[in-house]
Amino acid sequence: MASDLGQIAQLLDATLDPVKHKKAEAALKQEERKPQFSLQLLKIVATDTLEHKTRLSGALCFKNFIRHNYVVRQLYPVLSRSRGRAAVQFKREFDIDTSIAQDEEGNYKIPINEVNTIKQELIGLMIACPSTIQVQLGDAISIIADSDFWVRWDTLVPDLVSRLSPDNFKVNNGVLEVAHSIFVRWRPLFRSDDLYTEINHVLSTFAVPFLSLLNATHANDKVALKNYFDTLSLIIKVFYDLSCQDMPPQFESNLQQISTLLHKYLTYENPLLATDDDSEASIVETVKADICEVLQLYVTKFDDDFGRYAQTFVNSAWNLLSAIGPETKYDNLVSKALQFLTAIAGSTAHSAAFNNENVLSQVVEKVVLPNVALRESDIELFEDEPIEYIRRDLEGSDTDSRRRAATDFLRQLQGKFEQLVTSVAGRYINHYLEQGKTNWKDKDTAISLFLSIAAKGSVTASHGVKTVNPLVDVVDFFQRHVANDLLSDAGIEPISKVDAIKYLYTFRSQLTKEQWQAAFQPLIQNMGSSNYVVYTYAAICVERLLYLADESGNRIFGRADIEPFAKDLLDHLFKLVEKENSPAKMQENEFLMRCIMRVLLVMNTGIDSFVDMVLDHLVGITDIIKSNPSNPRFYYYHFEAIGAVVSYGSSNGTLKLEERLWQSFNLIIIEEVNEFVPYVLQILAKLLELNPSGALPNHYQTLLAPLMMPTLWETRGNVPALTRLLAAMVPRASGTIVAENQVQPILGIFQNLLRGRKTEQNAYDLLESIVLSIDKTVLAPYFQEILNLLFTKLQNNPSDSYKLRFVRFYHLVSAKVETGLGADFFVSQVDQIQDKLFVQIYLTIILPTSEQLVRPIDRKLAVVSFAKTMGDSAAFAQRYQKGWAYTCEAMLKMLVNVPKMTSGVGDDVVNEADVDDIGFGMGYTALNTCRKFARDDFAEIQDINVWVRQYLRDANSRHDGAIANYMNRLTPLAHGAMMDLLGADFFNVRV
Repeated sequence: MASDLGQIAQLLDATLDPVKHKKAEAALKQEERKPQFSLQLLKIVATDTLEHKTRLSGALCFKNFIRHNYVVRQLYPVLSRSRGRAAVQFKREFDIDTSIAQDEEGNYKIPINEVNTIKQELIGLMIACPSTIQVQLGDAISIIADSDFWVRWDTLVPDLVSRLSPDNFKVNNGVLEVAHSIFVRWRPLFRSDDLYTEINHVLSTFAVPFLSLLNATHANDKVALKNYFDTLSLIIKVFYDLSCQDMPPQFESNLQQISTLLHKYLTYENPLLATDDDSEASIVETVKADICEVLQLYVTKFDDDFGRYAQTFVNSAWNLLSAIGPETKYDNLVSKALQFLTAIAGSTAHSAAFNNENVLSQVVEKVVLPNVALRESDIELFEDEPIEYIRRDLEGSDTDSRRRAATDFLRQLQGKFEQLVTSVAGRYINHYLEQGKTNWKDKDTAISLFLSIAAKGSVTASHGVKTVNPLVDVVDFFQRHVANDLLSDAGIEPISKVDAIKYLYTFRSQLTKEQWQAAFQPLIQNMGSSNYVVYTYAAICVERLLYLADESGNRIFGRADIEPFAKDLLDHLFKLVEKENSPAKMQENEFLMRCIMRVLLVMNTGIDSFVDMVLDHLVGITDIIKSNPSNPRFYYYHFEAIGAVVSYGSSNGTLKLEERLWQSFNLIIIEEVNEFVPYVLQILAKLLELNPSGALPNHYQTLLAPLMMPTLWETRGNVPALTRLLAAMVPRASGTIVAENQVQPILGIFQNLLRGRKTEQNAYDLLESIVLSIDKTVLAPYFQEILNLLFTKLQNNPSDSYKLRFVRFYHLVSAKVETGLGADFFVSQVDQIQDKLFVQIYLTIILPTSEQLVRPIDRKLAVVSFAKTMGDSAAFAQRYQKGWAYTCEAMLKMLVNVPKMTSGVGDDVVNEADVDDIGFGMGYTALNTCRKFARDDFAEIQDINVWVRQYLRDANSRHDGAIANYMNRLTPLAHGAMMDLLGADFFNVRV
């Protein structure tokens, strides 16, 4: 039954209602399953009689539907083509339509006729829609292009070209928006044959009509000018896209004409297009900024061809920067122009023009100083939108700010002419320091200018500035000019305090621990400031200081340094977070939560004495922000903090932590707070892993049934955490799983995970848990089907990581003789599938791949497996006599590099660098504080050589000296090695 248009429109409206949106979104999920849902959405978007908000909501829904349902990239869940009983059960449980959901190689999830209709209608619809809707449809086109362009959508470019018009700006803008949404994907990509084939396909059809559009003329009335410049901005963006990998030959042959046109509009002025609002850039400024981006690209990549035109643009950019005002509407243009000049300064062919004291003085005075100086708009931002000020000023999100661009320009020049730039800038620094004695804004300018020339390279997230200008002394400058602003309160402007803290943040690697000890307490005290920016900057600096380590990896400040005041510091930080009760405001300041996380990490098990206080705050924050997760960084750090409490605050067991966290976590799962669910599942899994024995707690028992249902698995970001939690639950709930006939559904989940290349490792995690926990008599009826699935994957160009996991799985089964498994069980199951298949797999996959195992626990497992095969396998003793010898030789090779176990050393160290480089979104983000430690299935074996010697001696006794007789199968070299390992008296042992 197809979706009903009116009902969908009503549901789209309901999603905009805060009261109804949850129910409406759930209903839309059900509608998605009906035929032609995507086409119904497009009809809604195309219906002019509907309200704009409904059409916009439809466009957004269509984009998200395409993102998750257009092609299958990761399958959660999808039925295997296998016909085993577990597969049948899984199909029944999940009700999968296998004619739509196929494999992960990019095949369509929706019917092909629907795909074709979308491609036929989408371009024209986007062009006809208002700009706000165009943005959403453009994103959808880009998603489709990621899958299909150009091989499966080779009609797209001719379709776009056919729609270009000499006088219809609305149509042209729609075409160019589509083109830009597709071509912009090329910008960050590395060069490859496939990429260049795609670009050449585009250029062969698109380049010539595009150049004609670029050279089109325009009328001079205001409306026509505005339309033309809107189009020109898109043209310049697409021009950049087409040039981002290499200069198209069509552009190269017209480079002089293109350069003339670009220069014309870089210097263009027309009061008709000017804006009266100081914060609103006109379309002319936007076009000029776009042109500067192109100029930077061409100077950087194509200077051999473009260099002859560069000087004209340099002069014009200089004139533009010298004449432009401080209004914020010019910020983007100034930044782009400075970035162009920075590219010029970095070019050997062009930078020599700056190697002159007078020229550099002009650069500092007319270009750098006006753009690093504090403006009234900056002060207003500091006071009115403090979190935005911090993000722009500190994180690097202000790449396009005037101050950052001017700093980068001067730093580039310093890299070329260090002594001259330092000398010239130094005169201005001294001048503004003197002025700063009576005017704090001038001192701010002096400090900003000093930062520009003192730091070499960028400010790294981990260490700040690692290399400094040898011609300046950053510590002395701080002590003489900056330290007082950090230490004093009377008469110090908040921005001056921030300047002092930011100085320490920037040069934190240049200070010794003794110098830091003098500055650390003042930083802590500044967290007590009433000014939002001051206390946040202080928290940022403290967090980075606690992260800072020396070259040996030892923390500069460790637990002992902060333990006396850690509890009070955390309590104060929590109160700063909790100053606002609304979900959005509470999670606004991720820097405070990151500092909380860092203090907990550094304190480690020292949090035991105040873990209740920490949990009260963290749980309370969770309960508030779950109603509206709005800041991914904040809640990432928040859950890392909870993970730290779980990992380090469980010395007295996990029961108390489970009970304290359960209610909040259970509500998150029930209410489907999708942003939080992957984090919650990881923490729940970690709690189980910390205490792997005993019956499954009642809280977890209630989760077992929901984990068998498809709802949670449909969200891709949940899958790794769901698998981990289920794998942790299986050992402690094995009796319940068997009694309630849940083995089949769990194996169905394994089967589904195995099909996706991105989830095959998760599949093995779950399978190993099943094999270790479920009794052999229960598992045996499914084992051949499991092997069929594994072998099918082995035959289809498996990844190296897949082969390694398969071999580890074999060794796990082979080594677990005491549970009724072992090599003989594996052999019998394989040979029931196909006679003598085991020999082929053992010789071509298991033996050679075992040598590639890297982790000590995996190598130890392989040695145990080989030793038990040699000592107790009837199949290898009788049927595979050569195989016995090969097994012995493989074991000896592995014992040459003895697997050395660390016995948990270093397990308490969190790889904190990942915290700062994390990618955020609806995908899976691992919590470092809850990372899963590698499982050692034979932890009791500490010295593997001693164990092998004793095991084989005992086996020889059990089998009346048979093992000693098998030694005759070995080569002389292997025989000698075994004599050394087992002892000469080994052959004399008899019963």
